[in-house]
Amino acid sequence: MSVAPCIDLNSDLGESYGQWTLGDDAAILPFISSANVACGFHAGSPAGILNTLRGAQRLGVAVGAHVSYPDLVGFGRRKMDVASDELTADVIYQIGALQGLAAAAGTRVTYVKPHGALYNTIADDKRQAMAVIAAIQAVDQSLSLVALAGSPLIAWAQEAGLHTVAEAFADRAYHQDGSLVSRREAGAVIHDPEAVAQRVMQMIRDGGVLSVEGTFTAIEAQSVCVHGDTPDAVNMTRKLRQRLEDEGIVVRAFGQGA
Repeated sequence: MSVAPCIDLNSDLGESYGQWTLGDDAAILPFISSANVACGFHAGSPAGILNTLRGAQRLGVAVGAHVSYPDLVGFGRRKMDVASDELTADVIYQIGALQGLAAAAGTRVTYVKPHGALYNTIADDKRQAMAVIAAIQAVDQSLSLVALAGSPLIAWAQEAGLHTVAEAFADRAYHQDGSLVSRREAGAVIHDPEAVAQRVMQMIRDGGVLSVEGTFTAIEAQSVCVHGDTPDAVNMTRKLRQRLEDEGIVVRAFGQGA
């Protein structure tokens, strides 16, 4: 008997801050299998983060620490040249904070997914990458690291003994080398729900997508991200989840058995 293909569907959540609301965590949680929850460095206030974690716990959604550079003003999207020991401490601090809140919500942190500029930088910057890897190892060697599919970071983390999860983006455009198109460029973010669903199906069925240069780019991923702050993110994620189920694709958090 053939086994149905499966994919993890994740989203960046917990990014509201006090009276400032970003995204609709409660509405998007039912359609995903993993929640990358902000840890306060790029977004997220303690009460809001706790509320998101409680929602994830109720729905059985896996929880990951969405760690970042210390950049609330820039939403973590500005690259920073942080000393290695400082970056390691920053990541340890964020994971620990989320672990405490997760325990209070009756759930636990099972993986780490860096955010924004940190995510993109450590994909190929070995110095900063090793600082983040060291932080994860210092806290809990069993935590998985979610990283850009095809990036050198995956091999560095595996060599250090970490479990890695290759990630693709449903709503982002790619260059032919597998890197993401900068958000500063037109067309970097895809807003059409049908186009997003079609791209994810192409990733799963064909192992890649069409790049902005017009060539097929191979992408092998175990997890697919839909950004929670993308306009109409809830509708986009709902339609994507429905399309996956219609096509016989099982949506399940990585690390979970059948």
